[in-house]
Amino acid sequence: MSGQGLKLLQRNFSSRLGEIDLIMEDDTTIVFVEVRFRKNSLHGSAAESVTLHKQNRISRTAAWYLAKNPHRAAQFCRFDVISVDPQKKDQGIDWIQNAFYSTIG
Repeated sequence: MSGQGLKLLQRNFSSRLGEIDLIMEDDTTIVFVEVRFRKNSLHGSAAESVTLHKQNRISRTAAWYLAKNPHRAAQFCRFDVISVDPQKKDQGIDWIQNAFYSTIG
């Protein structure tokens, strides 16, 4: 992702509310990234596995991250999903920017 112009801020940020795989910075935007892998599509694609429940957990964890890092709280935020479905062509790597919006406030 650094080749995409993003800067890594933190990896595997966790709290009692949940975990965020990657927290990146894209210019002035904080990017919360969920990485999902599916060996096969019997239970849906990797991107489809980011359910509303998972989105809620990520949103709450992102709010906690911002509360713990108040100098970042004024920055714009977005939620991306990187899905990996190796049975698809090109290893099935898909980066979905703005995959969902925060479910918090």
